[in-house]
Amino acid sequence: MSLCSILTSADITAAVNECKAPDSFDFRKFFKTCGLKQKTESQIREAFHVLDNDKSGFIEVEELQNFLQLFSSGARLLTAAETKTFISAADHDGDGKIGEDEFVELVLHY
Repeated sequence: MSLCSILTSADITAAVNECKAPDSFDFRKFFKTCGLKQKTESQIREAFHVLDNDKSGFIEVEELQNFLQLFSSGARLLTAAETKTFISAADHDGDGKIGEDEFVELVLHY
């Protein structure tokens, strides 16, 4: 499965283009522009499983750094500050990674 089976390529391109510059990534804006915010909880969970590259059940720091590249192979890496902000917003249990339920909540409620 790929993110293109959940989101349109045009929406993905628009979202990635909005955050080309370092330190310009805003997960709220990204989720809205790429269309993920408008998807069902089930579709958001599918996206989580695509983003969980190592299939650990969590999105860890290393996977977050490559977050944009999972949407578009030519995209940049997230900066350390962007990664920290992203994890801080989602990691409610303080384990330093984003679980599936945390990801769903982040997309739907922020």
